[in-house]
Amino acid sequence: MNKNIIYITSLFIALLVSCKKDLNTSPTDAVADSEIYKTADNIETVINGTWAYFNDTYFTFANPGYSAIMRTGDAMGSDVALTTKYGYRDAYAFTELFDRSTNRVKSFWTLLYKVIDNCNNVIAKVDAAEGDARKKAQLKGQAEALRAFCYLNLATYYQFSYQKDPQALAVPIYTEPTTVETEGKPKASLEEVYALITADLKDALVNLEGYSRPSAEKYKIDQSIVNGLLARTYLNMGEWALAAQSAQAARQGYELMAAVNYSDGFNDLQNSEWIWGHGQTTEQNTASYTFHFLDVSSSGSYYYSFMADPYFKELFDAQDIRSQLFEWDGQEGREGFLRYKKFKFKSNLIGDIVYMRSAEMYLIEAEGYARSGQTQQAIEALNALRNARKAVLFSGGSQEELVQAILVERRKELWGEGFSLSDILRTQGTVVRKAYVDANKNPIKVTVITPSGASKVVNGQGHRIVNLPDGSPFVANSKYYLFAIPLEEVQQNPNLQ
Repeated sequence: MNKNIIYITSLFIALLVSCKKDLNTSPTDAVADSEIYKTADNIETVINGTWAYFNDTYFTFANPGYSAIMRTGDAMGSDVALTTKYGYRDAYAFTELFDRSTNRVKSFWTLLYKVIDNCNNVIAKVDAAEGDARKKAQLKGQAEALRAFCYLNLATYYQFSYQKDPQALAVPIYTEPTTVETEGKPKASLEEVYALITADLKDALVNLEGYSRPSAEKYKIDQSIVNGLLARTYLNMGEWALAAQSAQAARQGYELMAAVNYSDGFNDLQNSEWIWGHGQTTEQNTASYTFHFLDVSSSGSYYYSFMADPYFKELFDAQDIRSQLFEWDGQEGREGFLRYKKFKFKSNLIGDIVYMRSAEMYLIEAEGYARSGQTQQAIEALNALRNARKAVLFSGGSQEELVQAILVERRKELWGEGFSLSDILRTQGTVVRKAYVDANKNPIKVTVITPSGASKVVNGQGHRIVNLPDGSPFVANSKYYLFAIPLEEVQQNPNLQ
C-alpha cells in the first residue's frame, strides 16, 4: 500500500470544496465522491483546487508548492551563487535532495503524486458527469496535461536523461484513482513514462480543440501550453524536429517583449511572452514567497539569497539589455555578492509566477532545428530572441558551435525560472562552478556602493560550493544530481526495492 498517493483525503476535499460555495452544504469530511464528480462545474472546481494545491501548499516556508521545485533546480545548477543566509543552502550543496529522509524530498514526491491522483480522478470520472460534452472534454484535456506535466518532472529529476538510457527505471506510474488499499507499483522505465506523457499531451490537444481561456487566466491549460509541454518532452527525448514544431506552435500569439520591459521584474501574467503562469493576489499569494529568494534588490524582499555567479555575467554582451541587471551588492553582510535584478516584487509585495514563455519556445525551436541539421531555421529562431534582447546576433559556425550557443542562451534567458538542473540532466552535462579568485587564488576585488553612497573595494563573492559532497569534482550524470525517492515511500512500497 502506498500511503503517499492515497485517494483524496478529507483535508484535500476541504480545499476543493472551499473553492465553490454551492457545494459547501455539509461538513467537508462528509462530501461524497459522487457529489464531487457529479457535474462538469464541480469537476472544474476540482481542477482549480488541484492547481491551488500544486502552487499554494506550504510544506515549509522554503517549500511553497511547485515553485520550490523550480528554485531547487536553479540552486543545484551552475549560475546561482547562493548566500549562506536562508532557503536552498542544502540543495545548493547537493546534500538535501540526495537524502531520502529530508522534508523537501518528501514534499516534492507528495506534491507531484497527489496532483497526479487528482488528475486520475478527473480523467476517470468526467465522462459520466452531467454537463456540456465540450466542457467535459476541455476538463479532461486540462487534467491530462497537468498529469503529463507532473510525470515530466518525475522523469526529469528522478532518473538520468532519456537519451542516456530509455530503459532505465524511474518512477511508478499510476493512471487510476488510488485508495488506501491500492498496492504500490514498481518503477517504470523512462520509455514507459515518456509514452504516457506523450499520449496524455496528444489526447489533451484533441480535447482542448476550440477552447479559448480568458486572457487574465493564464493558469488555465490550453493548446498553447500543451504544445509547449510537448516541445519540452520531445527535447528531452531527442525528437528534435518534433520539438521544434511543437515549440513553434506553442509561441503563436505570444510576442517577445520589448527590450525595455525586461527589467520590469518578471512578476506579471500580462507580460506578452507569458504562455503559462500562476497569478497572485493580495488574498492568494503563497507562491509569491518565492520572490523573497529571487528578488535581490527590492527593499521589501527579505532573504536576498539567489545571487549570480560573477562568471555568469561574462556570458553577456555589453549592449545586451540583460547585462544591465547586474549590480554588486554593497549592503553590510552581503558586500561583494552579485545581484541579478531579473525578479522584483510588485509594489504590494506579491509577484506572479512564470511557468512558460515564448522565449523558451524560441530556444527549443532553435535547438531542435540545430540538432536536426536545419541550420538556417535554427539561427533564425536564436537570433529572433537575441535581437529582442539587443544582443550580438549569431553569425555562423559549426553545428556544435551553434548548439552550444543555444545552450548558453538558455542559461542567460531562463535564469531563475527552474531550468538549470533539468538542462544539465537532459544534456548529460555537468555543473560548472569555480571560486571567484585570480590565477594566484587571491579573491578578485570589486567596487561596491555602500548604503551611505560611498564607494568601497571588497572581495567579490561567487560560489561557496565547488565540489560534490564527497569532495570529488562535478561530473556528468552524478548520482547527486538526482532527486531521491522518500524513505517513507520506499518502506511502504516494497515494490520499489
